[in-house]
Amino acid sequence: MIEYITATNFDECQRLFHGRGHAYPDLAHVNVDWLSPVILITLYQAVEQEWLEKQVKALEQLVPACESIQVQHRYEKFAPTEVLWGKDISRTIVVESGLKYNIEFGKSQNTGLFLDMKNGRDWVRKFAKNKSVLNLFSYTCAFSVAAIAGGAKKVVNVDISKSPLSKGRDNHRLNLQDTSNVKFEGVDIFKSYGRLKKHGPYELLICDPPSFQKGSVDIERDYSKIIRRIPQLMSPEGDVILCLNSPSLAEEFLLAEVARECSDCTFVRKIESPEVFKEAHQGKGLKVLLFKYSPRT
Repeated sequence: MIEYITATNFDECQRLFHGRGHAYPDLAHVNVDWLSPVILITLYQAVEQEWLEKQVKALEQLVPACESIQVQHRYEKFAPTEVLWGKDISRTIVVESGLKYNIEFGKSQNTGLFLDMKNGRDWVRKFAKNKSVLNLFSYTCAFSVAAIAGGAKKVVNVDISKSPLSKGRDNHRLNLQDTSNVKFEGVDIFKSYGRLKKHGPYELLICDPPSFQKGSVDIERDYSKIIRRIPQLMSPEGDVILCLNSPSLAEEFLLAEVARECSDCTFVRKIESPEVFKEAHQGKGLKVLLFKYSPRT
């Protein structure tokens, strides 16, 4: 695995190795992330201890700034994390494109920042100036941090879980951002369109839903419900970023949903993931599609 890692700059957080893209023989069960000063190995199936120890030694030498190497056993119940080498670090602050984010290890399945969405956050930061932004399924509000850094006039973060929204507030504070124009709505998106509309209209909508959340979201079934609400939420000529994480659904699914439910949205382009997220089969990884909402008069 170590021979496939080409990173040379470790000043910012990044994925070092993306085995889940099935682009590397016999390594589809492994991801490796640099979340300074921690290297996190994520395993989706059990491996030989000897192999794991070999990788730890090589990674330790590859990244001199590393203080801890940890492994998350995603295939086990509750996805436990253990320290393989170095310090027992449960929290850290990472930097991405000059912005800071809080990271936690061992508390939940995810650490607090999805690294494959870096280019999407960079796009938002570049084009958010003076815009009112709606951030659906906001998680820890990384898009919101990027939008405020880019000069957004207002951001409304929406997530059914209030815990990540609290972490989102912390991320804004970490970057010394004024949150007087940042709202945090811990509500069910599908039952709260009236409240969302009250804060609008918006010049930028970001929708990054989970593929499936028991009792809450089945994106193959539910994405259409969001897309058909776009005319109620958006200003004319607004930008719409729609994300799709399901490996079983290609971007054609999303394009077809938009064509059927909101034909006033025109596809502009795809925002690619960072190069390291190499996929053996096109369409299996994260899809981030940019649309322009231009209602016909």
